[in-house]
Amino acid sequence: MQVTELSSEGLSREYKVALPAKEIEEKISFRLKEIAETATLPGFRPGKVPVSLLRKRYGPSVMGEVLERAVNDSSQQALAEKGVRPASQPEVEITSYEDGADLEYTISVEMLPEITPMDFAKLELERLVPTIEDTEIDDALGRIADQHKTTSAISGERAAQNGDMVVIDFVGRVDGEEFPGGKAEGYSLELGSGMFIPGFEEQLVGTKVGDKVLVKVAFPAEYGAAELAGKDAEFDVTLHEIQEAAAAEIDDELAKKVGVADLVSLKNTIREEQGRELNNLARMHLKKNLLDKLAEAHDFEVPPRLLEREFEAIWEQHKTQQKEPHHHDHDHDGHDHDHQDHDHAHDHDHDHGEEADDEAQKVEFREIAERRVRLGLLLSEVGRTNNIQINQEDINRAMMEEARKYPGQEEMVLDHFKNNPEAMQSLTAPIYEDKVVDFILEMAKVTDNPVTTDG
Repeated sequence: MQVTELSSEGLSREYKVALPAKEIEEKISFRLKEIAETATLPGFRPGKVPVSLLRKRYGPSVMGEVLERAVNDSSQQALAEKGVRPASQPEVEITSYEDGADLEYTISVEMLPEITPMDFAKLELERLVPTIEDTEIDDALGRIADQHKTTSAISGERAAQNGDMVVIDFVGRVDGEEFPGGKAEGYSLELGSGMFIPGFEEQLVGTKVGDKVLVKVAFPAEYGAAELAGKDAEFDVTLHEIQEAAAAEIDDELAKKVGVADLVSLKNTIREEQGRELNNLARMHLKKNLLDKLAEAHDFEVPPRLLEREFEAIWEQHKTQQKEPHHHDHDHDGHDHDHQDHDHAHDHDHDHGEEADDEAQKVEFREIAERRVRLGLLLSEVGRTNNIQINQEDINRAMMEEARKYPGQEEMVLDHFKNNPEAMQSLTAPIYEDKVVDFILEMAKVTDNPVTTDG
C-alpha cells in the first residue's frame, strides 16, 4: 500500500492510496477458497467445486465485497500511519480500478485538533448549596391543602365573592340566537378561577342566591370556535347556591389523601423532592459556570464539517420553532406576520428586514455552534486521555429513569434504547459528559456557598 498526501490545509487532509493488484487478487482468492469449503453446484460434491468455476459464478459479488473491505481496512491503516485521528467519517472516492489492475482511491478527512487542556487546579468555582426553610415546607403543605379544599353551602344573605363556588344555570346567545355549548343547568363554577370567558365570573361577584343576572361579555379574538371568536354574547344566569371553600386541615388525614402514611412523612417527602430539584438547579449552575470558564480558557481550531453540522442542527431547530403557532403572530422585532393589509413596497422592505434578521441570527448561532463543538471536543479529549468510561450500571440506571417517565410502557421504552443505537447514544452522551465534568470538578477549587430558597 502506498499513501501520498495530496493536500493539507488547517485540519483538512486529502490522501491518495494505491493498493497493488497482486494484493487485491490475494484477497479475492482467499475469499473464494472460503466459499469453496461449503459451496455446492450441480455435479459436484459439497466443498469440491473448482475455484475457477466459483470465480465465474461468484466473481462479481466477491469482487465488490473484497474491494469494500480492502478500502475500509486500508483507509484506516493509512490514516493511522499518518497519525490522523478523524473528527468525522472520512470521505472515500475510488479514482481508478479495473480487474487485474491496481486500486487507487482518495481519502478526504478532517482531523481532530491538537488539544492541550488547561490546568484544572487553577479553576475557581462557586457551588450553591441550597437549604430548605421550614416556611417553604409550610407553603407546600398549604398548596396541597388548597388542592383538597372542601365546599359547603353558606346560609344567610352573604353575596358571592372570589373563591366561592357558585351553582348556576345559564343560557348564552349571540345575535339573539343560542349557540352550541352555551347552555347548562346546575353548573358549579369557582369565581376567580378564570375558567369562563373574561368578564363572566367578575359579573357574578356580589350576586346572591336567587338572583337572575344578564352577563354581557365578548369572546376573545383567538377563541377556539371560529364562529364565536370576537363576537359579543349575552348570558342569562340564575344563581342557585353559593358554596364557601375551605382548605383541608393539614394533618395526618391530608397526608393519607396524597398517599403518604402521616404528616411527618409528607413533610419529609416534600423536603426530599424540593431538595432534589434545588440540587439539580445548583448542579446546572455549577456546570454552566465551569463550561463558561473552559470556553474562555481554550481557543483551538474546530473541524469545519463538525461546526457546519452543529450549526445546521441549531438553525433547523430555530426554523421549526418559528413555524409553531405562537411564533406566527409576532416575531422578536414586533412585526405582525399575519397582517396582510399592506402594499407591495412594505412587503419588500419587510422581506429585507427578515433577511437581515436571519443573517444576524446565523452569526449568533454559528458562534454558539462553535462553542458547543469546541467544548465537546475538549471534554472528549479529557475523557480519552484520562480513561474515563461509563459502565453498564450507569446505562441501566439512565434507561430505568427514562422508562419511569412512561408508566405502563416501561418495557417498550427499554426495548427502544436497546434496539436503537442513536437513541442509546442520546442517552449515554450526557452520562459521559457528566462524568468528565465531575472529573474536572474534583481538581478545581470549588467553594460551597449556602443559599436559601428565597436568596
